[in-house]
Amino acid sequence: MTIYKTILLKKGKEESLLRFHPWIFSGAIQRMDEGIEEGEPVRIFTHRGDFVAVGHYQVGSIAVRVLSFRDIEINQDFWESRLKSALRMRVGIGIADNPSNNTYRLVHGEGDNLPGLVIDCYGETAVMQAHSVGMHVCRQQICNALTQVMGERIQNVYYKSETTLPYKAELGQENGFIYGGSNNDVAVENGLKFHVDWLKGQKTGFFVDQRENRALLERYAKNRSVLNMFCYTGGFSVYAMRGGATLVHSVDSSAKAIELTKQNIALNFPDDKRHQAFCEDAFKYLDANDGKYDLMVLDPPAFAKHRGALHNALKGYTRLNVKGLERIKPGGILFTFSCSQVVTKDNFRNAVFTAAAQAGRKVRILHQLHQPADHPINIYHPEGEYLKGLVLYVE
Repeated sequence: MTIYKTILLKKGKEESLLRFHPWIFSGAIQRMDEGIEEGEPVRIFTHRGDFVAVGHYQVGSIAVRVLSFRDIEINQDFWESRLKSALRMRVGIGIADNPSNNTYRLVHGEGDNLPGLVIDCYGETAVMQAHSVGMHVCRQQICNALTQVMGERIQNVYYKSETTLPYKAELGQENGFIYGGSNNDVAVENGLKFHVDWLKGQKTGFFVDQRENRALLERYAKNRSVLNMFCYTGGFSVYAMRGGATLVHSVDSSAKAIELTKQNIALNFPDDKRHQAFCEDAFKYLDANDGKYDLMVLDPPAFAKHRGALHNALKGYTRLNVKGLERIKPGGILFTFSCSQVVTKDNFRNAVFTAAAQAGRKVRILHQLHQPADHPINIYHPEGEYLKGLVLYVE
């Protein structure tokens, strides 16, 4: 067995680990072996010398991301075992190996006991993203395990971590295929086709986490006029079209997002005149289009990336939802979301409650939304619950 360098914790700092929380903060460390490099596996011990965990070391607030609470070697067998477990769950809940849906998240970081790693599957291409130096260092080993476990399901692995790794680590990371290679960027979600921009798109190229919420919107779209604000690749717009909306307008401040949306509409509904896309600022567009829509989606990018931005983020969510609630037709339905991890469900609900009061509308909650089952939350890591949403009926 490989001998890993060790880290000793301060007295009492093992308590969260004994509850299987997968993070060790830098302030919990009493002593480290010399020469520990970023990304290498380390063994963790209590101040008394009792083994607690093995994980990846990294410079920063989260000093160790725990890979196992058993004293094991992080080798090919480890990666294959974890990936088999992740795949088994997706097959078991009907998300993987589904002929009408080849778009899903295979690995969701801490939710799959692989903190710092995300793998999304788009047809025969897996997009792998490292959020920790340790996962970056192991990328080829993980890729080998992935192709072994997935078999014929996956022919290509694209590595996309330029923007997710700490720049201070100076890893010189470049995005690109580390296995296979493909120009086919079309994936299928619930029978609908989408171009996935894994080369330059946000996250891994598509917001896989809104699949079930898009399907819910489709149920409400019939005979409604729909506004999809912050449309990105137009996911909600495509579902609204299939749901029988009378018109669908997609809005984003990014010209590239608008172009992607147009491509995805054309892929599913060529020459359909119900859809139009606008490259405009959200607030200006809402101000100029009062009472035009009776189904709205407000799905902005994360307003708070860290806890210090929480106060301003909540003000932003309130301001945005005031605009939406003021402009929607009576009897309209509003889908509103936050994807900021530091914004709790109660934070978000209070922001929307404040917005409803300021808008002076009667509002009822129809649904409380969250991330789908292929984005599981580790029960010992509640911070993994990041996507919050409400569906509101507005009188």
